[in-house]
Amino acid sequence: MRVAGFTIVRNAIHYDYPIVESITSALPLVDEMVVAVGRSCDATRELVAAIDSPKLRIIDTVWDDSVRQGGGVLAQQTDLAMQACSGDWLVYLQADEVLHENDLDRISAKMRATVHSPSVEGLSFRYHHFRADYGIRDPLPYRRQVRIVRPGIGVRSHGDACGFRIQDRKLRTSPTGAWVYHYGYVKPPRQMSAKMDYFTSLYDGRNVLPGEEQHTAAYRWNLATCEPFAGTHPAVMADRIAAKDWDTPDVQLISRWRNPIYWRGLVYKNTRTLRRLAASAQSLTRKAG
Repeated sequence: MRVAGFTIVRNAIHYDYPIVESITSALPLVDEMVVAVGRSCDATRELVAAIDSPKLRIIDTVWDDSVRQGGGVLAQQTDLAMQACSGDWLVYLQADEVLHENDLDRISAKMRATVHSPSVEGLSFRYHHFRADYGIRDPLPYRRQVRIVRPGIGVRSHGDACGFRIQDRKLRTSPTGAWVYHYGYVKPPRQMSAKMDYFTSLYDGRNVLPGEEQHTAAYRWNLATCEPFAGTHPAVMADRIAAKDWDTPDVQLISRWRNPIYWRGLVYKNTRTLRRLAASAQSLTRKAG
C-alpha cells in the first residue's frame, strides 16, 4: 500500500501557522509528502524546506486572487497539491491541523483494512478545535471531516477546502476513530487579528495583502461555547506550547453539558443545516421538473 500526503501553505510565519508540526505529524503515515507552498511575504518556503525528511516534495505556486472570494483559492490550491500525488490513499492536513502520535497505528490500520474496498471513498476524523489557549476546546464547530481520500475517482476539494466532493455529492466514507487537532485560533493576539482580517477577506471580496491587514494587538476570542481540555496534545506541539507567551483570557469555562450558550448554538447550527438541505432539495426538484 502506497500512501501520499499533501497540504498547502502560504505566509506561515506571518500568520503563525504550525505548518512544521502539521507536516511532521503526518510523515510516519506517508511515503511522500507534497507541500504546495504559495508565494509568501516571509520565509515560509525556507521553513518547510528545512524539515529533515526525504519524503518531502515542495511545489511552488502563485495564488490566483481572482478566485479568492468564498475561499475558492484554498480549494484550487488544495486540488493542485492533490493532483501531484499518487498512491492508494492520500492524506490531507491543513496548515493548522496536527495528528496525534497515539492515533497513527489506528489510521494506518484503517487504510489497510479499506484499501481494497472501492465503496469507501474517504476516511473521516473527529476534531478538537482549540481557542486562545491549548487548554481551551470549542466543541461547537464541525465534529468530523474527511482527511484521507482515494485518488483516481474524481475527488475534488470543496468550498473553501474544508472537505471533499465527487461532483456535487459527498464522499462515501468510513470513520478512522482518530482525531485532528485544530490550532487555527491559538496564536498571539496580534497575529490572530491579522489572520482573521485576511481570512475574512477571502469571503467578503476585499483584496487584503499580508502586512496590510486591519488588526489590533488586543484581539478577543469568543469563548462562550468553550470548555476545558484535559487531554494530551501531539508530541510535535510540545515546543510550541511551551513557547506560548500571551495571556490566556480570564473566563470561567464549564462543560458543554451545563452550558446553555453551547446548546443554543448547537440548535442554531443544526436548524441552519436543515434549512440548507431543504433549499437544496427544492432546487433539485425544480431542475427535475
